[in-house]
Amino acid sequence: MPREFRRVGVVGLGTMGAGIAQVCVQAGLETVGREVSSELGERGRGRIEHYLSRGVEKGRLTAAERDAALDRLQITTELSDLEGCDVVVEAIVEDLEAKRALFRELEAVVPREAILATNTSALPVTELARGVESPERVVGLHFFNPAPVLPLVEVVRTELTADEPYDDAYAFAERIGKEPVRCADTPGFIVNRILIPLLNDCVRVLDEAGVAPEDMDKAMTAGANWPIGPCALIDLIGVDIHVHASEALHAALGEPRMAAPERLVRMRDEGLLGRKSGRGFFTYEKD
Repeated sequence: MPREFRRVGVVGLGTMGAGIAQVCVQAGLETVGREVSSELGERGRGRIEHYLSRGVEKGRLTAAERDAALDRLQITTELSDLEGCDVVVEAIVEDLEAKRALFRELEAVVPREAILATNTSALPVTELARGVESPERVVGLHFFNPAPVLPLVEVVRTELTADEPYDDAYAFAERIGKEPVRCADTPGFIVNRILIPLLNDCVRVLDEAGVAPEDMDKAMTAGANWPIGPCALIDLIGVDIHVHASEALHAALGEPRMAAPERLVRMRDEGLLGRKSGRGFFTYEKD
């Protein structure tokens, strides 16, 4: 019998975590969003309400559907409120030890059969699993930003993941309306292993060939039929997130193309992070 999912936990309600929680409540699941402070929790809830309301304005859902989705969302600062969750997705800081510590705490709270999932884009899921007592139920569920819009979820299997929780994780991604793909725990998984060095090449060409970001994006959308240009895409991802993922891939694989270009490192250090800071390759009005 297919597993039934009723209650989901999302730990960390930043951009990715709030997006994942939004996907879950819109899919009809009771969702508990946990943050370390009430202020951050309410900020996450506000972000979810904002984007649901924009969906109403654009006719993608009704006001009643928005309100029902928000009623399914519980915000908390207590991990104990995740008791009874069928799946918990962590979306906290990209730090292996912080994630391991969180999963060890979650093991004492959630049912034995609950799936423990990480949304990491760059850290080795297997190393995260090795730090807990029940590594067989640890998987990667790598959503893409913005999570409510992009359909893909990479369902990552470690060397220690058992068949049943892995299949259940795949079924969960389908249940919330995503298009999951299966992959083993390798650096960058599928998309980032291909995309990050390609985006790094695009940034290097900006300086080497004297190309403006506008022209780079025009070249790749009009010439290669990309739906979004590489500079706009990095701005959407977040320059800091892209640099972090590049550094992790370079450390794991040692390939020069994986290393973050100096231009991106400077942008990160100067706070030019893209859409979330209001300025990256381009300038934006903050939501």
